[in-house]
Amino acid sequence: MTIEKIRKDYELIDLFCNLAEVPSPSMHEEKVAEWIKNYCDKNEISCKLDDFGNVVINIPATDQTKAPMMLSAHMDVIGDDSPVKTYLDENDNIHAEGRTLGGDDKAGVANALLFAKELAHSDMKHGGLEVMFTRDEENNLSGIRNANLKNFNSKYVLVLDSDTLGQCEISGASYTLAKFKVHSFKGGHSGIDIGDKKRANAAKLIADLISDLPQGVFYEEDGHVVTSCNIGGISAGDIKVTNIINTDAQANYSIRSSSRKKEEELKSKMTLTVDEFNIKNKEIAKATVEFEEHLPPFEKVDDDYIPTIFEVAANKVGVKPDITSFHAGAETHIYANKTNANDEKFIPYLIGLATVCNMHSKNEYLEYKTILKGHELLTELFKEYNKQG
Repeated sequence: MTIEKIRKDYELIDLFCNLAEVPSPSMHEEKVAEWIKNYCDKNEISCKLDDFGNVVINIPATDQTKAPMMLSAHMDVIGDDSPVKTYLDENDNIHAEGRTLGGDDKAGVANALLFAKELAHSDMKHGGLEVMFTRDEENNLSGIRNANLKNFNSKYVLVLDSDTLGQCEISGASYTLAKFKVHSFKGGHSGIDIGDKKRANAAKLIADLISDLPQGVFYEEDGHVVTSCNIGGISAGDIKVTNIINTDAQANYSIRSSSRKKEEELKSKMTLTVDEFNIKNKEIAKATVEFEEHLPPFEKVDDDYIPTIFEVAANKVGVKPDITSFHAGAETHIYANKTNANDEKFIPYLIGLATVCNMHSKNEYLEYKTILKGHELLTELFKEYNKQG
């Protein structure tokens, strides 16, 4: 079996390889966006680029009594703009020679793009399909952050960016930076002034503060981590200089939580720890903490309609469904905290329509049979969805 053979046999594999072979590092997606636009024009699919360069596709409803669905995937990949040459290994896995493949997330783009083409030329009665391919997901989600989501009518969004076939992820963790600072009122010389009890070393003081702060899992539910924190680094003086009683020190923590309530509980505990530190050390130092939210939580909702029909569709096509949560960030988090054209809050899910291994590395590969099965799953899921109404 060769890459040429499976590209000839399967339109989806050929589409994926064509997309993968257009380099698209973050904020340099213009060529792949142009490729997608040309593909849509050739296949008479309504397609445009928004003001930020995201690609937007719309397949109009053929049955106004049904609700539309939205698919989302990102065009950028980890890697540079060097050429991409795909090949098939002895285990039927697709690689790129000497670099990242870009299966994250060209697999999602390919699946959505082919499905849009098929739907546009089918006689199926449906409520419409909205598709967005975003820029710069890997860097700081600027594509989805700058998209005008008020232009979309769908309530349910399938973000096709999970790395395992059959996954339907119903919640994901926020990312908040907690910045702790300690200022000692009096520093000095580590020899001459060391006996002065009113001189305190900020490095020692922040170590004391850290020892009282939580670390690791803060809250879990049903075996899944919901809320956690992790110390990322400590700064105090110059590691090469030991003759100074340091006056300033800092420690940065990451907070991740798929529950806004539990995150606030953790932040309150951290703030209380700082308050207690300040009472204990009021004569010699002061500590502060600041919280910076970089990504809001993607919280689980009571509406289980999509997970329910996802399981039905997966079982029909012979895929094992895995309804789960993930303790990291994705575009789902932005959708979950925004509203559509009808002022309804989006309900997103992170969906796996292919298995991509060793993502973001030169050893990345796509198990090609999984993307074919994923397309069956997407098609069946859309059919189940349009049984409504």
